[in-house]
Amino acid sequence: MDGLMKGLFGGSKPSAPPATDDADFADFAGAPDPAPLPSFSPVSASPVGEKAALPTGGAAIPFTKWYRVWERTSPSDFYQEAFILPFIVIIVGVHLWGRRRNKAIARGWIEAQAPVLEKEFAVVGFDGLRGSDDNPEPLKLLKEKTAQEYTTYATGRQNVAFVDIKLSLLKRYNPMTWILEWLLSLFFDSMKAPVERMEATSYAFDGKERDLLPAQGKGEPESLEGRVRSTPSSYDGFVWAVVNKDTMRQLREDRYDISLTITKDHPKLPQWASVMSESAEVTDLLLTDELVKAVEQAGFESFEHLIVSDQPIDKPLKLNETIPRKRLSLSLRLPSSSSLAAYTPTMAIFSYFLRLPDTLVASAHFRPEVMRKIKATREEESRKLRKIDEEEKAEERKLEGDKKKKADRDAKLKSMGPEQQRKFLEAEKKHENKRNEKRMTKKG
Repeated sequence: MDGLMKGLFGGSKPSAPPATDDADFADFAGAPDPAPLPSFSPVSASPVGEKAALPTGGAAIPFTKWYRVWERTSPSDFYQEAFILPFIVIIVGVHLWGRRRNKAIARGWIEAQAPVLEKEFAVVGFDGLRGSDDNPEPLKLLKEKTAQEYTTYATGRQNVAFVDIKLSLLKRYNPMTWILEWLLSLFFDSMKAPVERMEATSYAFDGKERDLLPAQGKGEPESLEGRVRSTPSSYDGFVWAVVNKDTMRQLREDRYDISLTITKDHPKLPQWASVMSESAEVTDLLLTDELVKAVEQAGFESFEHLIVSDQPIDKPLKLNETIPRKRLSLSLRLPSSSSLAAYTPTMAIFSYFLRLPDTLVASAHFRPEVMRKIKATREEESRKLRKIDEEEKAEERKLEGDKKKKADRDAKLKSMGPEQQRKFLEAEKKHENKRNEKRMTKKG
């Protein structure tokens, strides 16, 4: 009765279960009972209009048509493109600006010099535009070879076969390359600083009109030969130049023909210019007051050199490369401007360069003593080349002879028997030993 009452009113706690002596299950004695797995009910389809389930850790992505990109993207998705796009725009913009700027400078030069070219030549430009055409498009007279190089061509003039003109401009369309070339020129003498330059080369007929001009009709060869005989276009060959002292050293190193000359200052020329000539008599003839005035007008910043030459630019390595080829060269630095006024100072020297062949044909015929002195240097160079050529030919003949002797010896050995071959080789060896002994005796 007492135990029943204690059980009903909580008088005493139930006793702990008796301890077991089984040591094998001691590790699992205090482990909690496993929790029961939750039961899953089948997924029921959500009614129409109910919100769809969201992806884990993300926002809702609405379903749109494939072309409605703006509805499933945000500006944050294009941060990388927004960083790269300005650089692309800048690079493309600088490239287009540089090409346009170079084209404007080339246009400005041809607009300034086209009247002189059309006046002096019958045909100007690669398209064959005649000087008589009324106001041709300036850029049609130029040919764009690259974004930094423009060329033109003129022909149809007495005493001049044709004139090649090249405009070399800065690489404004590629500033990184432009800056790199400029920096390298500060540390390496072999690297030239980038400059804008006009180079013109005039090739003289030198009495070869019959070979260079095409015959157009049956009677044309006879009439052409008559004109050639009546108006000869030949003149004596020599090398003469007026140069800017800043480019004088480089010219002497780069050009073989200039290396044949002697440099002398002249009282008529400004301090920054000098004469390079093979003879003082040539200088007295060519250094006219008109040329001196044109050089002074061009100025130190623009004028580089005016050269009259009949020798190759590169040092000749063979005898046929020493054949005289008469030409005139003019080099001017271009201003970084496309206005006509910027090219006014150089128009006088350019016009004088185009008319200089007439002066040479009319007056460049010197005394035999002068030409004998000029030709002496050329003959010495030709003699050296002739000697080298003869030595090379002698070496070739010797090699051919050795090959023939060896072929005859091999054929002779093949036709012999074993005993004859042995005797032949012994005799050959004795002969070689005697030859070596003689050589040693001569040396001693």
